[in-house]
Amino acid sequence: MALEFDILLQVLFWGLYAGCIYILLATGLNLIFGVMKIVNFAHGELLMLGAYITATVFALSGLNPYAIILLTMLVLGLVGIVIERLCFRPILGTGKLNEIFLSLGLIYVFQNGVALIWGDERQVLNSPYQTVTVPVGAIQLPLDYIIIIVVTVLILAGLSLLLRKTSLGKAIRATSQNRKGAMIVGINVERMDMISFGIGSALAAAAGTLWVVSGQVFNPYIGSIPAIKAFSIVILGGLGSIPGAIVGGLLYGIAENGAAYFLGGIWKDSISFLILIIVLIFRPTGLFGESGE
Repeated sequence: MALEFDILLQVLFWGLYAGCIYILLATGLNLIFGVMKIVNFAHGELLMLGAYITATVFALSGLNPYAIILLTMLVLGLVGIVIERLCFRPILGTGKLNEIFLSLGLIYVFQNGVALIWGDERQVLNSPYQTVTVPVGAIQLPLDYIIIIVVTVLILAGLSLLLRKTSLGKAIRATSQNRKGAMIVGINVERMDMISFGIGSALAAAAGTLWVVSGQVFNPYIGSIPAIKAFSIVILGGLGSIPGAIVGGLLYGIAENGAAYFLGGIWKDSISFLILIIVLIFRPTGLFGESGE
């Protein structure tokens, strides 16, 4: 019985770790959608860029990779602002098809640009804590995974404070809830679009940093699958709902790792999408989405 409990604890913990990366990616995506109502399929490429920036700074400076995360978030936040200004701003409101094809084009631009600069070989970053484990009962938990969970909680807490306790955050929320109403009361909605896209991109960068620190292999093409899962999490939790993205990310992480352990690795991706299908059948608006128009 103790052995079964230890196994369940390990599966749960690994699910929490994987869920953290999904949560950061999906939360950024949901923030952008909530404010701008745009679809950006290239969001996963921002995770990929974050991975490469972190790995490059780590290789050049030898700094602790967890200390690099703020720099990576700042750089990708600025990149996100440029993308919003030059790419999505001109087509905002012209139709979802334009947004989809623009974001698909950005995927190839980012992938080929990164391959040109860094090459397309598979790479891995060796964390300074890769051999350190923490005993919990009869199992040994990697210290990196514990740090990843703590860092994710701190980032989400910071985002919550920003959105709920600052005038900027209240302006972002107002723009998300009623764009025209926000304009009427004097909020610069274009500025909120730009800032929201920057914050969402920074969250994707954080996900990319945690991706490489956890020992995941990375190359210019790693962003596509996480992006698809992030969109699924957004739909699962409810469009525009940050709490929904958090809950959905945790469900995905735990479901994937549970399926991989008990059913085999081939079920890892399938089970999470099965959960999405079931939720959409019984609640099409997602777990935290609002019913009706």
